[in-house]
Amino acid sequence: MPEAIYSPEPSFSDEARKAKFQGIVLLMVVVGKDGRPYNIRVRQSLGMGLDEQAIEAVKNWRFRPATFHGQPVATQIVVQVDFHLY
Repeated sequence: MPEAIYSPEPSFSDEARKAKFQGIVLLMVVVGKDGRPYNIRVRQSLGMGLDEQAIEAVKNWRFRPATFHGQPVATQIVVQVDFHLY
């Protein structure tokens, strides 16, 4: 399985911050052989602009790609992006 090695936190949308809205967005992501995320799609939506914020954050993530017989391979995974106000 791919492993996230760089995963900066997403930004809150203004709308969600004002409403003190929290939750989880699930994204389907293809992690390429190069460890970059591709074909990012929302699997479980949260709304209030947070889906878009999650996608933008994950576009910048980097992964250690999955391997098969020692060679890196592209793999589809589910990524969970948490939005919590502390």
